[in-house]
Amino acid sequence: MPKFVIEREVPGAGNLTDAQLRELSQKSVSVLKEMGPEIQWLHSYVTGDKVYCVYLAPDEATVREHAKRTGIPANRVSAVRRLIDPSTAE
Repeated sequence: MPKFVIEREVPGAGNLTDAQLRELSQKSVSVLKEMGPEIQWLHSYVTGDKVYCVYLAPDEATVREHAKRTGIPANRVSAVRRLIDPSTAE
């Protein structure tokens, strides 16, 4: 299944409390359950004012539908073309 990186502009994201992050996560998971197994959230990186999420989904439209239903922005959705890591240098 295709992998996507979603850039979400969330002002103050890096200062959200554990409880606030839990609430956002619960909202996301609830919508994922409604949408079915064709979309999966793998993990997210929280920075100062953005959250970068990694999802598996059949297409960008499915990712954007999830964002719409959760009310959490998906300012940029990028399809992952290739994965590289330190072993790529070998």
